[in-house]
Amino acid sequence: MAFGSPLVLREMVALQKQGMARGIPSICSAHPAVLSAACNLANRNNQPLLIETTCNQVNHEGGYSSMTPADFVHFLRKILEQEDLSPEKVILGGDHLGPYPWRNETAEKAMAKAVEMVQAYVQAGYTKIHLDASMPCADDDPDFPLLLECIAQRAARLCAAA
Repeated sequence: MAFGSPLVLREMVALQKQGMARGIPSICSAHPAVLSAACNLANRNNQPLLIETTCNQVNHEGGYSSMTPADFVHFLRKILEQEDLSPEKVILGGDHLGPYPWRNETAEKAMAKAVEMVQAYVQAGYTKIHLDASMPCADDDPDFPLLLECIAQRAARLCAAA
C-alpha cells in the first residue's frame, strides 16, 4: 500500500474551510519507540502523520542511521504494521535534502551525491520533498554567502532529479 493518500490532505483542507482547525504532527526520528508512539497517537486521534528524515539521518550512503531511504521505508512499514496504522495515513518526508552531508567536497561532487540522494528518496516512496541547496561547498568562497542565483540553480538541479 502506498504512503500518504492525497485524500488525507484534501480532507484536512475541507475541514479547515469549514472552520475546523486541523494540523499534522510531524516526527523527524528513526527511533522505533518514537515512531511507535507517533503511530499510536495518530491512530488514537484518527489523524494523518508526517514522518520525516533528514539528509544526514537517512541517505543513499546510509546516513548516521545506517539506513538508505528504501531501508527506512522497510523499517517503518514494520512499525506501521505493529501499530496497525495504514501507510495511507502516513506522509513520508525528506527534510532539507541537498548537498549538506557532503559540503566539505567540491560543489560538483556534493551536488552529484545530493542528486543521487533525492532520487533515492523519491524512488523509495517519499512524497514531501524539502529541497535545500543553500549551503556552501568546499570550493565556494567562504567569505561571501552563496548568491541566490547559485542556490536557485542547485535547487533546480535537485528538483529535476526528483
